[in-house]
Amino acid sequence: DVIILGETGTGKEVVARCLHDFSPRAKAPFVAVNCAAIHSELIESELFGHEAGAFTGAVSQRVGKFEYANGGTLLLDEIESMPLLAQAKVLRVIQERVVERVGSNRQIPLDVRIIAASKVDLGAESEAGRFRADLYYRLNLATIILPPLRARGEDCVLLFHHFLGEAAKRFGRPAPSLHPADLDAIRRYDWPGNVRELKAAADRFAIGLD
Repeated sequence: DVIILGETGTGKEVVARCLHDFSPRAKAPFVAVNCAAIHSELIESELFGHEAGAFTGAVSQRVGKFEYANGGTLLLDEIESMPLLAQAKVLRVIQERVVERVGSNRQIPLDVRIIAASKVDLGAESEAGRFRADLYYRLNLATIILPPLRARGEDCVLLFHHFLGEAAKRFGRPAPSLHPADLDAIRRYDWPGNVRELKAAADRFAIGLD
């Protein structure tokens, strides 16, 4: 299991997908879950699935993300936003390598690689009591830290060239030239939105808006 740390927009999901694509699990599913986007009352159903009638509104059986990712990789993005109770249940699934759908006692065997992504230091969060320490220790077999673009001036230029070429091709027009002043501005800018912001800037430059 792996933790990927990095600011918003640094490409955590891209790195997670690369870890999957260049692993023996490459032909199995890669499933990404944004934990921050799931209502706290629905997260167990989303992750573990449920049986028909398990709760009001559960009109049919649902396969959860853990089960759907069986044999492959499950990315738990923004895991720091997951409620503590759900964290405890995720820890049990990871340790026991079985999952039970909500409303069922049947244990379904799992073989899933877990990648957790976060924009905050999970070690510090666990010390502050905002993240379960036992889950942090279980996930933290390896940690990948993605530096922000403001610390990678030359990488910004390379990435801008790449995205500019992609944008020009997508818009069906030649890629505009980058002058020395443009390159210097790309290197010096902080890029608070990181790769996501840089890509948007390249798109605008390709169509002459910057």
